Amino acid sequence: MSKYWSDLVSQLKPYIPGEQPDIANITKLNTNENPYGPSPQVASAIQKLLNEDLRLYPPPNADGLRQVIANYYQLDPKQVFLGNGSDEVLAHIFNGLLQKSEPLLFPDISYSFYPVFCQLYGISFEQIPLAKDLSLAVEDYNRPNGGIIFPNPNAPTGRLLGLDAIEELLKDNPDSVVVVDEAYIDFGGETAVPLIELYANLLIVQTMSKSRSLAGMRIGYAMGSVDLIEGLERIKNSFNSYPLGHLPIAAGIAAFKDQEYFEATCQRVIDSRDRLTNNLHNLGFKVVPSAGNFIFVRHVKRAAEELALSLRQNGIIVRHFKQSRIEQFLRITIGTEKQNERLVSVLTSLLEG
Repeated sequence: MSKYWSDLVSQLKPYIPGEQPDIANITKLNTNENPYGPSPQVASAIQKLLNEDLRLYPPPNADGLRQVIANYYQLDPKQVFLGNGSDEVLAHIFNGLLQKSEPLLFPDISYSFYPVFCQLYGISFEQIPLAKDLSLAVEDYNRPNGGIIFPNPNAPTGRLLGLDAIEELLKDNPDSVVVVDEAYIDFGGETAVPLIELYANLLIVQTMSKSRSLAGMRIGYAMGSVDLIEGLERIKNSFNSYPLGHLPIAAGIAAFKDQEYFEATCQRVIDSRDRLTNNLHNLGFKVVPSAGNFIFVRHVKRAAEELALSLRQNGIIVRHFKQSRIEQFLRITIGTEKQNERLVSVLTSLLEG
């Protein structure tokens, strides 16, 4: 601990991102990246910008991308907010909209960045236990709160909450901001964006890292009422007026415009998820129903930590969480068909050994 650190820095327990190993020939199924690259139109759009205009600042509100997203979801551009990855967008939300006298509510098994943001910004919070089957019960959130946030589908479980349940949550909490983190919504869920017109307290967060295959470009966005978005803009412009550069903006626009490629790759992931789920069932795994590009599994006889280590020794990396309620689960990203087949082959050998 450095003597130059502030008390806040000294007390922080930072978020630990998924491992990005610099190892050749690794089968990397630990960070929920899309196994398929971005639309070919993305590379073309970036190539056109590799000129001296990179000396110029980008538009602070990424207006072109903002308009494309607004058109896609049938919103006004003033209802769209852009940031450097959804984590930055979430940071601004926590900082600007969720610092209240009552505690923020979110599931006990959820995105592990949420309590980190609370610690960073001095936000009190309560973690609401998921049900035994790892589903979220909206009635458990009908208590005094300073806001509600949860991923949908949830991470790391993959479970999906229907729009009727989300609407019930919004009706029960009209004075609280309800943030629905839809990082994985395109892999089997229905976005809650249409509810924005009906509920001024709803804020949707999405990312281009997963279904649009642009994790390396760091593009996140929020959608909600003009009032909520204006609040986020005030925070952003007090922090960093230029969160997205020329290249990410162009990449994002190109990715959104190639609807055919987007739909095809999402369907490939969904189909692969279904096949992998069936194969793991046959190997004695219990698989939580997933609407994400990953599955959450446990074996009926073998310890998760042991399996994760054995897989690593065979060149396959998956995510193991040591949190008490889920320490016997592994989160496995859906890979290419070849990667999934290798995973099943190695697991078959390990379980037979």
